[in-house]
Amino acid sequence: MHSDGTVSIRINGEHRRVRGGITLAQLARELGLVPEKVAVERNLEIVPRSTLETVAVEDGDELEIVHFVGGGDHDDRWTVAGRTFNSRLIVGTGKYKDFEQNAAAVEAAGAEIVTVAVRRVNVSDPNAPMLTDYIDPKKITYLPNTAGCFDAESAIRTLRLAREAGGWDLVKLEVLGEARTLYPDMVETIRATEVLAKEGFKPMVYCVDDPIAAKRLEDAGAVAIMPLGAPIGSGLGIQNRVTIRLIVEGAKVPVLVDAGVGTASDAGVAMELGCDGVLMNTAIAEAKDPIMMARAMRLAVESGRLSYRAGRMGRRMYADPSSPLAGLI
Repeated sequence: MHSDGTVSIRINGEHRRVRGGITLAQLARELGLVPEKVAVERNLEIVPRSTLETVAVEDGDELEIVHFVGGGDHDDRWTVAGRTFNSRLIVGTGKYKDFEQNAAAVEAAGAEIVTVAVRRVNVSDPNAPMLTDYIDPKKITYLPNTAGCFDAESAIRTLRLAREAGGWDLVKLEVLGEARTLYPDMVETIRATEVLAKEGFKPMVYCVDDPIAAKRLEDAGAVAIMPLGAPIGSGLGIQNRVTIRLIVEGAKVPVLVDAGVGTASDAGVAMELGCDGVLMNTAIAEAKDPIMMARAMRLAVESGRLSYRAGRMGRRMYADPSSPLAGLI
């Protein structure tokens, strides 16, 4: 059980934290389901429906919850820090030529979350256009981030201000090591994660593609692990699929590739590795046609997710004919 009284589980393949001691029936109701109309498998064993009111969820449980629907169920939402979303594509709000283009890209991407940098108010021109004039925070979830912070103190200070300004507790934490590579400083990142989690923040944390570092972040209170695929803004694509996959397999919280995506195929790879989502900014904002690229990224994330859920064929060293050779003339 975590320090906040929650436990980490997987429901139908999705990471989720729920309160400790909750029964399977209570969990079903919180998911908007009727316990009497679902079947629950817990750690590969069927739980009799008559016991759902008494069987409590435990840390590390793997649950499969099914029911009957007409025509197939295409619902494939994901949850982070108790909040559920349909879109698995998170879009940034930098580098666009203007706020109008940014808003159009968010719509084309179907994104429900956007990252926003916390910056000083323009006191010399308080009537200057603001992002909130174009992207409604009541419809799109704002994810304040600590872009440009190079130590734990400045990152913590930035997010405290963000919470005061907008009431946000779901935030994106990044603490950079140096300006040339924009690689994260993991010592400072872990330290900031611990402080923020104790203060009630729910940090989604940018990190190196290292399974050990990812686990330490999770233990420190990260609600999502966000390893880089390649350096920020590089567009190089995922450079180390093995470590990303290891992070996905070992995490009990959502895993999202955060940096390095350059084109739609990169986003598809991230999703085929089992990531819960992808965050990108430059790949869309610096495309020749940002709106078209946003649509491409949306489709890539959706198709990559479907491919992961479908389960790819096994790899073989030699050919295996699609048609039988016996009986050929």
